[in-house]
Amino acid sequence: MTTTTAPRANGRVLALAHHAARARLEGVLTRHGITFHQSVTLRAVVAAGESLGRDELVGDVTGSLKIDASVVSGVIEELTAAKLLETDPAGPTRVRLTDTGRELYEITSAESAEVSARLYAGITDEDLVITGRVLTLITERANAESAAGA
Repeated sequence: MTTTTAPRANGRVLALAHHAARARLEGVLTRHGITFHQSVTLRAVVAAGESLGRDELVGDVTGSLKIDASVVSGVIEELTAAKLLETDPAGPTRVRLTDTGRELYEITSAESAEVSARLYAGITDEDLVITGRVLTLITERANAESAAGA
């Protein structure tokens, strides 16, 4: 597709890109026996330094995925049952990655990075910066409307 035939950015174009890329990511995750929600939850724990309060984790993932807190709590229980997360000895309200969870996260992240590299290949840094800025603004506006109850 050339820039002269590219559609103007809108919700449909954004959704199509999101779903196409997510389908590729879910292919990676499925091969390793985890779901998208589980992957996002593991990533949140890694981003927090591999240990995080359960309530903080629920809030982080709920905010990222725009899903109900009970769903996220269920995902945490799934990851705990699969021995990918465990209660942190530093506190009973905290969870941390297990060695198996860390290994799985690293493997799926590396494979996902390969997919992303193929999908983003040939897109200029300038286009990526502009796209990032626009998508961040849309996200901020949507989150603000949600917070205001609009």
